[in-house]
Amino acid sequence: MTTTSPFRSARPAFTDRAFRTVTFASGLVVLVVLALILVSTTREAMPAFRSEGIGFLTSDRWAPNVGSFGALPFIYGTLVISVIALVIAVPVSIGIALFLTEVAPKGLRRPVSYAVDLLAAVPSVVFGLWGLLVLAPAMVGVYDKVSRVSDRVPLVGTLLGGPVNGKSYLTAGLVLALMITPIITSLVREVFNTVPTVQKEAALALGATRWEMVRQAVFPHSRAGMIGAVMLGLGRAMGETIAAALVIGSSPQITAHLLRSGDAMAAVIANQFGEAGGVHRSALIGLGVVLFIVTVAVNIAAQTVVRRLSAAEVTR
Repeated sequence: MTTTSPFRSARPAFTDRAFRTVTFASGLVVLVVLALILVSTTREAMPAFRSEGIGFLTSDRWAPNVGSFGALPFIYGTLVISVIALVIAVPVSIGIALFLTEVAPKGLRRPVSYAVDLLAAVPSVVFGLWGLLVLAPAMVGVYDKVSRVSDRVPLVGTLLGGPVNGKSYLTAGLVLALMITPIITSLVREVFNTVPTVQKEAALALGATRWEMVRQAVFPHSRAGMIGAVMLGLGRAMGETIAAALVIGSSPQITAHLLRSGDAMAAVIANQFGEAGGVHRSALIGLGVVLFIVTVAVNIAAQTVVRRLSAAEVTR
């Protein structure tokens, strides 16, 4: 005697096809919107691209009054402050996530998690104003002492040498680090929570210390998710506009001195777009195109790394 499943009928087949069509169309909308953004902004930026050619990406001179538009100082500044933010935020975020998942008492985990999540919801302009009015003035004295101490130390003296400025690459990196720490922490915390309890208990049962359990059971299981969280934080840091514009100093230059003023792509767009016209306006839109491409490239790289690590974990 055969039985017919109540789910096998013509209607479910139709709904499945409709479901696939709707979800495919939804995914396609994202790609279409991204393509339209890229095409429309590139079209607006073409006068600057035609005027400067490859020099738009390789020249370090940005002088709108004489019609010279080189984006290299802004690309450099964006990368520098993003790297500073990651160097500071990643270990702090992983430490907070480990505290919340492995160390903190249960009664403390939820309020601290709420506080971290609330910090992620603070508008970027608030961070920027705090950096401009509080952090930058307070850091001038600190930077001056650090500069005098490290002035004669090779390499360190190059990075931290004077003259110093409160509004600098390092200040911008510190503010961005504060902004992306809650994002990375929240994502890494959720990744850590997916580690099977049996794996952690097995490590502890074999005599591992808590740190050894984290190193041998939590980190290997969470590696792909941690990299994805870091890449998302990097994308946020690279695209941040207002906070970076307020504390970086708006001085387009390429220098290894982190305590001096600089500029970034998103910051210069925010500072100059309102008064720009003609080729100057096109050049600012061109900076947006470059930033868009770099951000998409970072996300694609993150997806690739996560996919390869996940595949490697499956084959083990």
